[in-house]
Amino acid sequence: MTEPKSPPAGDRIAKVLSRAGVASRREAERMIEAGMVSVNGKMISSPALNVTDSDRITVEGKPINAPEPARLWLYYKPEGLVTSNSDEKGRETVFDHLPEDMPRVMTVGRLDLNSEGLLLLTNDGGLKRKLELPSTGWLRKYRVRIKGNPTDADLEPLRQGITIDGERFQPMTVTMDRHQGANAWLTVGLREGRNREIRRAVNHIGLIVNRLIRVSYGPFRLNELKPGDVEEVRPRVLRDQLGLSDPVEEEPKAKPRGKGPIVRRGGSSRTPR
Repeated sequence: MTEPKSPPAGDRIAKVLSRAGVASRREAERMIEAGMVSVNGKMISSPALNVTDSDRITVEGKPINAPEPARLWLYYKPEGLVTSNSDEKGRETVFDHLPEDMPRVMTVGRLDLNSEGLLLLTNDGGLKRKLELPSTGWLRKYRVRIKGNPTDADLEPLRQGITIDGERFQPMTVTMDRHQGANAWLTVGLREGRNREIRRAVNHIGLIVNRLIRVSYGPFRLNELKPGDVEEVRPRVLRDQLGLSDPVEEEPKAKPRGKGPIVRRGGSSRTPR
């Protein structure tokens, strides 16, 4: 009788690249297919490969870093920046404006060019996928400024859920906060992450969004961050909020800390990653 084969040792190459902070798994697979990755001096073209700690992995000739603990940052994305690594139109990206001492990071989801507010950044592709999964179901809240003075009844279709060009939008939580001159401020909550979802839904009921600020993503909040600021989520908070099974580095206990979180100010130019 033939004995069952043991699973290959190690982890898939794309997972290892993701854990090393090179890219998300999907992006790592594209890099492999583009011939950018070598294992033990030999270029590979398929991600269907397991590697171990003894294998020497390089990306464009440079050795990858050792796997880092999963880390998460809160970033106040200013209006006018794109969230992709590079832009075909030459526009500035969020990666051009992160502090110089930030490691290589990936965005969790996106905010469109004209939106601002909370954008999560992580060094770990697995954590990125976990946070983006629809099954996570985290409520995302936005402060939305609307041109005009809509009534509460005007906003009711958003609460009921609407269909635009055959695409069904799930019900949103919508609260009228106040009128300010020719505009009105709303708080909008949703659990989906579709492209320009709030703008499209508001346009569909005959109104126009002229400012949109994401203020929270699940348990993570913008709080007092200003445009361009970055704040790392403490390891213990990250572990508690996400139930991470992987070990997370504990915060140092011996060093005294100030009352507030450590906030890094953005604004420095850097090479997109």
